[in-house]
Amino acid sequence: MSARIANLSRNATDIEVFEQLVSNASDIKWVDSNQSIEKQAEDLEGIAAVIVTPSEYPVELARLTPSVKLIQTVSAGTDQIDKITLGEFGIKVSNNGGGNAVAVAEHTFGLIVGIYRKLQLQFNSVKDGEWSGSIRSNWFSQAHEIAGKTVGIIGLGRIGSRIARRLQGWECEIVYSDIIAPPDGLEEELHLTRLSIEDLLRTSDIVTLHVPLNKDTFHMISDMEFDIMKPTGILINACRGPVVDEAALVRAIRDEKIAGAGLDVTEEEPTPKDNPLFPFDNVLITPHLAAFAQEASEKSRLFAIQNAYKVARGEEPDSVVLPD
Repeated sequence: MSARIANLSRNATDIEVFEQLVSNASDIKWVDSNQSIEKQAEDLEGIAAVIVTPSEYPVELARLTPSVKLIQTVSAGTDQIDKITLGEFGIKVSNNGGGNAVAVAEHTFGLIVGIYRKLQLQFNSVKDGEWSGSIRSNWFSQAHEIAGKTVGIIGLGRIGSRIARRLQGWECEIVYSDIIAPPDGLEEELHLTRLSIEDLLRTSDIVTLHVPLNKDTFHMISDMEFDIMKPTGILINACRGPVVDEAALVRAIRDEKIAGAGLDVTEEEPTPKDNPLFPFDNVLITPHLAAFAQEASEKSRLFAIQNAYKVARGEEPDSVVLPD
């Protein structure tokens, strides 16, 4: 088996970025994923670990690359990869090991503050020459401080736990829900209370989602969940769009079941220009750029390179994502 790894990419920019992070770029074989499946398989012959940018690896290609033992992403999500079928071929899948966790946590705070203080409306009003316009009269009832609020974190993994850590000192009550128990002592250290999802939705002023997308989390927030939430509550989604039933979110905003939403992700990306969420001034949408930070990119790519080299040396990879 080769001691080299491969970067399967669609563009030269990814190659340049990876070359800047490795001292010996000759150890990495660059493979163009715009080529035919057969040509990609030929280029990957003898390769043990493949870094994929974007996070895709067709099953048809896996059938033709028996030497590959690891598909390594530079993102946190692996939902576009058929992990079950790849597992049948003996191929593991690893994500970025939390390389973007800090950036996504920080972006989450931006969404919270943006919704609570109507920053997008303020920006547009000033830009349009109206100064504060009608913001004060129309939106004062929804303008809030974060202090004194209950923040509910669904998914206390690498990103969720960093949000909880950064909330220390914000004078909030922090509750969370997760199917996995946190490390010993974390609840006490960060003053966390574990609740069921239903109780979290019922009591939280701010609900923020940080779960992977799989069969169990698809549309985990839909009409029933919006019925449970406080009418003054806001929803933040910086994980994956289909975790939220977008049609149900439209109904919840329209019927004032919740007060607003901050989204970095949508069910379809790029979202259509006629997305029915756009007309709502209490919905803030950013274009899936929560991890848009140089530090996050470097950490994620460095982890990908190091983890891929481990497999190329015959070692076991870290941050393996199990099949759904």
